[in-house]
Amino acid sequence: MSEAVSPGQAGLEEGLVEQVVASFADAPSARLREVMTSVVRHLHAIVRETRLTEQEWNSAIEFLTQTGHITDDRRQEFIMLSDVLGVSMQTVAVSNQLFGNATEATVFGPFYHEGSPEVPNGGDIAAGAHGQPCWVEGTVTDTDGKPLPGARLEVWENDEDGYYDVQYTDGRVSGRAHVFTDENGNYRFWALTPTRYPLPVDGPVGRLLEAAGRSPWRAAHLHFMVTHEGHRRLVTHIFVQGDDLSDVVFAVRESLVLPFDQQPVGTPAPDGRDLGDATWSRVRFDVVLAPEE
Repeated sequence: MSEAVSPGQAGLEEGLVEQVVASFADAPSARLREVMTSVVRHLHAIVRETRLTEQEWNSAIEFLTQTGHITDDRRQEFIMLSDVLGVSMQTVAVSNQLFGNATEATVFGPFYHEGSPEVPNGGDIAAGAHGQPCWVEGTVTDTDGKPLPGARLEVWENDEDGYYDVQYTDGRVSGRAHVFTDENGNYRFWALTPTRYPLPVDGPVGRLLEAAGRSPWRAAHLHFMVTHEGHRRLVTHIFVQGDDLSDVVFAVRESLVLPFDQQPVGTPAPDGRDLGDATWSRVRFDVVLAPEE
């Protein structure tokens, strides 16, 4: 503890902890009882170890209240809070334990949105979003190297201005789509070369980062969610080799840092697309899915 506490005071505080834990003893769900017992013990430990004041606790409640007020169906401030505290990545690590050569998992992030359009193999997920074109290709296999036809790859990313489609107010759907692997487990599509962006700093999470002297910037990345029957769902990113890999949500993994090879003006596109006088990049990301638990 940060200050001396008398035996009588310590006994009073410990008694309260046990009283609250006991209140969950008859919970019908053993898992709820287990989780709430741990939550109570850890929360009380924080209060006791830091000798938290009532004013500080009220400030924390106000912070969470503001986090709830700014959250809506297009902005998830609570996910951002979980992300910047590293809780999201810790939960991912616990829930997606390493399995052989399976691709590592990372966080969803706050900008995932259900209902993305399907594009065919070789299609364009950018759908008008601004940025440098990027050809993305690869295979989806199991841990034995067997191709997985019909695997679903959901992909989403920000534009070159640092915004996802859900951050705009005009209802656009861009930089977001899903494709399916072909009969050989291959996939391919056009996207945008990932660019760095800051998390929104106009809310309570932004104020927390500023108060802590932390940067709000994310490493440039492309989100994937890959599913196939009989296999563990994979949520992950790929990151740009040679770029600044500092990341406010702690999601960068060495195995997910890939070369996005820059292509000069005039380099023929893999599908014959006319790119005019634009440069473009290409990346290969081979996905390996772990078996379903």
